[in-house]
Amino acid sequence: MRRTLRARICLPALMALTTVGLGSSAAGAADTGANPSPGVAASPAQYALHTSLERDLGERTAGSYLDAESGELVVTVTDAEAAAEVRATGARAELVERNMAQLTAAMDTLESKAQIAGTSWGIDPSANKVAIEADSTVSAASMAKLRSVTARLGDAVSVTRVPGAFKKEVLGGDAIYGGGYRCSAAFNVSRGTARYFLTAGHCTNAASSWSATSGGPSIGTREGTSFPTNDYGIVRYTDGSQPAGDVNLYNGSHQDITAAADAIVGQSIRKSGSSTRLTSGTVTAVNVTVNYSDGPVHNLVRTTACSAGGDSGGAHFAGSTALGIHSGSSGCTGDSGSALHQPVKEALSAYGVAVY
Repeated sequence: MRRTLRARICLPALMALTTVGLGSSAAGAADTGANPSPGVAASPAQYALHTSLERDLGERTAGSYLDAESGELVVTVTDAEAAAEVRATGARAELVERNMAQLTAAMDTLESKAQIAGTSWGIDPSANKVAIEADSTVSAASMAKLRSVTARLGDAVSVTRVPGAFKKEVLGGDAIYGGGYRCSAAFNVSRGTARYFLTAGHCTNAASSWSATSGGPSIGTREGTSFPTNDYGIVRYTDGSQPAGDVNLYNGSHQDITAAADAIVGQSIRKSGSSTRLTSGTVTAVNVTVNYSDGPVHNLVRTTACSAGGDSGGAHFAGSTALGIHSGSSGCTGDSGSALHQPVKEALSAYGVAVY
């Protein structure tokens, strides 16, 4: 997974930062938005129900997803009483063999016995499994070790080899600069009258002061960073600007961002990035751990969006809803990618800020 450092700044009268996205090992084709996105659209009501039911059901669920055909919210449950609770809300209940605690226990086993650089794993509630990926750098010996561990976990897990490599990729060039790197900015956020932008933590680890041009004056100062384990950071604008809270769609228009939510497996997402511009994909797994060479990052979301070098730290979104901050990708084959994002709600909570 290549987590590339890059961002895009727009400078009208003062400066408005328009958000951009993601990074990977191979360029993906730009999506102008004219073609339908894969996956299905999630509604505000489904985001809210997804969150509340998973909280209320606890260990009696193994997560929820959107049905690819009907667009219904499907909530996995392990008993009839829980199924009745789900149906009472208008969602569809699906009885499954394993609950969240059992899937989490499988991931704990992988964490303790198979933490191999170049691997990642996360929960796919539509399959009621832990979906494991191993990139091209994982050796035969390491694959044998992984297979030995997963054999003991039975059909609670699946293993897939993926092309490319989970690793950082640092680029030079225009956009926002800090410490010799460039990064994509995810979302503009606020706390009171103060304005900030969120980006990847592996970006904010690299520098405390950020500029709109190489060697130019500082536009903002880092106020927080978290990587590895998490992958988010925050920069406060110090140049007096009041940037808009929108995302660049690369077709002459922008998408206003008014809310934030946790992504749902099966839903469609879009990614805006300064390298691959606007691409789209489907959410395929949540609670994902990726084992980078410099340490694991947990609780990510896996998607099929394409990305390329220079997109890291940017925006994953659906309509006017912010979903995540790009962390990385193992690459892109044709129009199929593997972009991962850090859930934005976690970063918003950590820093006490809000999208606007």
